[in-house]
Amino acid sequence: MPEGGLRIVSLLPSATEIACGLGLRDRLVGRSHECDWPAGVSDLPVVTRSKLEKGLSSRQIEDRVQEIVGSGLSVYEVDTELLRELRPDVILTQTQCAVCAVTPDDLQAALNDWTGKAPQLVSLAPDNLTDVWGDIARVGEAVAMEKAGDALVARLQGRMAAIRAVVADRVCPRVAAIEWLDPPMVAGNWVPELIEMAGGESLLATPGQHSPWTSWDDVEKADPDVIVLMPCGFRIEQTLAELPVIAADPRWQHLRAVRDGAVYATDGQYFFNRPGPRLVESAEILAEILHGPVTDYGHKGSGWVEVEREALQPA
Repeated sequence: MPEGGLRIVSLLPSATEIACGLGLRDRLVGRSHECDWPAGVSDLPVVTRSKLEKGLSSRQIEDRVQEIVGSGLSVYEVDTELLRELRPDVILTQTQCAVCAVTPDDLQAALNDWTGKAPQLVSLAPDNLTDVWGDIARVGEAVAMEKAGDALVARLQGRMAAIRAVVADRVCPRVAAIEWLDPPMVAGNWVPELIEMAGGESLLATPGQHSPWTSWDDVEKADPDVIVLMPCGFRIEQTLAELPVIAADPRWQHLRAVRDGAVYATDGQYFFNRPGPRLVESAEILAEILHGPVTDYGHKGSGWVEVEREALQPA
């Protein structure tokens, strides 16, 4: 931990990645239970925990979240004593999604009777890519690194512009990006922008709006050319393990993408659902899926896989 200077606690993975992108890894003194990238971050003290049991299915997670929220409780707990011991000058948190990460409300008990100067709260709430760039700049401003924030945004935008240029003249497949499997949810917010940037047409979600619940009836009506599975917080293996649940639905078998074998599983833990620097890699993954060898950024096998046809069929 740093002996002097700014002390930062980050309570969501994307903020941790933003801080590290700004060169502030050695300023971090604490993290959330989900902050696990880049390398070495996992060694930091953990100041939050989830009330969700490990190993739950998509449906079980959704049911448990609704039970907790319906009781007027938070999905997360903050280790107030440890947070105070870490003496942060800045706490990075968010207000974008109360079931995705700790919010300022979860910190209220820790901050109510803080001894000494209270830490500065920087709450991120991105709805689209413009907001993501703005949040990076805000973190930079909060730690007196405005130029570093602007430079990071410029680098990320430049890489995204390069992706767009590669696929500019190619046919745009119609894409359904599924952010939750059971019940189904379509990826909204910045994901439709990433799909368009990667040379696709986003279906069933509106750029800048929160991810909407949907039904397999609606997906069947849209009949996408490509389905990209990106469940929030799920690694590829978890997503593949849950495929039998949706493959058993007769509507699933009617989908063009399923018949054509154009269904892909991505790493929803590390990509797409963290609105920070690795949204660039998320766009690269989509470009690889939609346009093949001309957009080989090296993510196949680690960031995404093609779902085998056998796995798309009922068990």
